[in-house]
Amino acid sequence: MMDTTSKGNGADVAMKDHRRKDAGQGAGKPVAAGRTIAAGRADKRSARRGTDAADAGARKTRDEANRDDANRDDANRDDANRAKPKRRPAGADRDGAKRAREQGVRISDAAANELKPGDRIVVTIKRIGINGEGVGYYKRKAVFVDGALPGEVVKATVTRVEPNRLTAETAAIEKRSPRRVTPPCPVYDRCGGCQLQHMDYAGQLAAKEELVREAFARYAGLEGEALPLRPIIGMDEPWRYRNKAQLQAGRGPGGKLALGLYEPGSRRLVDITGCAVQHPAVTEAAERIRRLIGQAGVPVGSGPGGALRTVVLRVAPESGELQLVLVASAEQFPGRDRLVEAIRAELPRITSISVNVNKGASPLVFGERTRLIWGKPDLETRLGDLRFRLSPRAFFQLNPEQTVKLYDLAREAAALTGRETVVDAYCGTGTIALWLAPYAREVRGIETIREAVDDAERNARLNGRTNARFYVGRAEELLPRWVKLGFRPDVIVVDPPRTGCDAALLRTVADVKPDRFVYVSCNPATLAKDCRALLDAGYRIEWAQPVDMFPQTAHVECCVLLQRSK
Repeated sequence: MMDTTSKGNGADVAMKDHRRKDAGQGAGKPVAAGRTIAAGRADKRSARRGTDAADAGARKTRDEANRDDANRDDANRDDANRAKPKRRPAGADRDGAKRAREQGVRISDAAANELKPGDRIVVTIKRIGINGEGVGYYKRKAVFVDGALPGEVVKATVTRVEPNRLTAETAAIEKRSPRRVTPPCPVYDRCGGCQLQHMDYAGQLAAKEELVREAFARYAGLEGEALPLRPIIGMDEPWRYRNKAQLQAGRGPGGKLALGLYEPGSRRLVDITGCAVQHPAVTEAAERIRRLIGQAGVPVGSGPGGALRTVVLRVAPESGELQLVLVASAEQFPGRDRLVEAIRAELPRITSISVNVNKGASPLVFGERTRLIWGKPDLETRLGDLRFRLSPRAFFQLNPEQTVKLYDLAREAAALTGRETVVDAYCGTGTIALWLAPYAREVRGIETIREAVDDAERNARLNGRTNARFYVGRAEELLPRWVKLGFRPDVIVVDPPRTGCDAALLRTVADVKPDRFVYVSCNPATLAKDCRALLDAGYRIEWAQPVDMFPQTAHVECCVLLQRSK
């Protein structure tokens, strides 16, 4: 990841937002966790974090208007990013191979450019792609095979033919990876929220590290020792880490009430109230709320006759308190008051209930208007030694444990002594800026969304960060003005959306020439492209550190230190 929205028109960061644990070995038994991968080998290592697609297929202005709702993370797990092909159940491998032999299915020997959907090919999988699919080659053409793992030889059915690539589904596994495990989630093959539960955690970490290597080789021309890549930082417990859930409300199979996600490429709702990557308090609350919605007679869904569209839950892990947002087609809807009364009676840990109004057909989760209908206006939580008061749509990282590690890396890269001036060019609600403020002379955060800046200023006051100031605008416009006025930053930090840094910002950095440039990214491809531009502008990469913010997904975060050459 990385999942958020700030008050007003902010949007949940998800992707970068950015939630998971180990996929168990053998018959669902968890493998040892807390690993780093170096030179293709898994070692134990403790890791903490503190998230944001947000939000699969997903990065990072950390405001909910820029991330979850705009299809970031994290991972975004709502209907806006469910376009992946359906994954075959992991248990279907050998049965599929047997059926293929019995039916005498022809394996194509056609040239890659002669294939058509429905043709069957044999592919050796080389690596994991950015969306979690296996990547191999058929007669020198790249093939993306959903559900396949590196090292496997698979019979695959072609589903899409494009000039430079093929897309296929696993029909049978001829050679099975030792990293393949049975996914513990009963709806893994249908939900689409996770992409790698069928791979053990050591394998996931190795694959994500390889994603970063591949991106820098392809887009920055850095391979082998030319890329100073550190071993990836994983989690000790890569399950139940996600502190926020955005669950669509509707009817599943047989008309049963469901809170969950849409099946990839469909409008079929999959109930995931028992999701294994969500914080246990969120999981328990979601299961009870689903039952109470039914008892209150609340009409669900975004179509005709529906009222309640989405249930959004966020937990403060330190206190166990929960914040609830009901996204509906109107502020007042049938059964609302009965539902709120029942929730208050049965779920005392919920301390805040708001209604967000979203009338449109947009895939965005939130509408523009949010009203508190009961309880506290904010949820107070912590990140390291920082306190945050989160309004219903305010951004906050989805995996706090790993976020602490990521921000500590940013602080290490900044190498602050108390004398430096720092600019956080995509500051969102100010989390990184406030993390660095105690070690700098002055920190300035820049964000385009007014509501996010309001939250950042409030968080600065709450934590006594008097040397941190926040500005509404674009860094490529504000930075040149500040330089003319005599303010030249020693360090620039960025944590942009998945699309990467604005080209104008990179040109501005080349002109301003800060000594250090700290790049936090949720997308290895755009990270590598932007680093290439900075290398050409006279910077060198001192180190790059991947961090697994969202176990069980294909997403990987990275912190890179670029130093200006003297």
